[in-house]
Amino acid sequence: MNIEQLRELCLSVKGASESCPFGDDTLVFKVMGKMFAFVGLERHNGDFWLNLKCNPQRSMELRERYSYIFKPYHSTDNLLWNTICVEQTPDTQLQELIFHSRDEVIKKLPKKKQQEYNDLP
Repeated sequence: MNIEQLRELCLSVKGASESCPFGDDTLVFKVMGKMFAFVGLERHNGDFWLNLKCNPQRSMELRERYSYIFKPYHSTDNLLWNTICVEQTPDTQLQELIFHSRDEVIKKLPKKKQQEYNDLP
């Protein structure tokens, strides 16, 4: 998957918005005002790195199983976020991980906000 396809996939998440709060070199994707993904627009070791929220237990399992999923190099919580090499990850797995990240964000919202999200078209 290339960077434009990745962007389109993140924006296909219901209620997703895109911004660049950290500068023009980082795309941030949010639902209900909460970040579920961000990607730097510069390559690292030949690949784009996508950062996604993840269940802590699952996060550790993914890192142990896949060499293209690892702990983040940024200041976010090392158990709640993973860094993923976009072009090394199968498209179907990448899609599943993006939607898992969205789910992790939504489940931590207050019940009223969860309902607002569920009611979005």
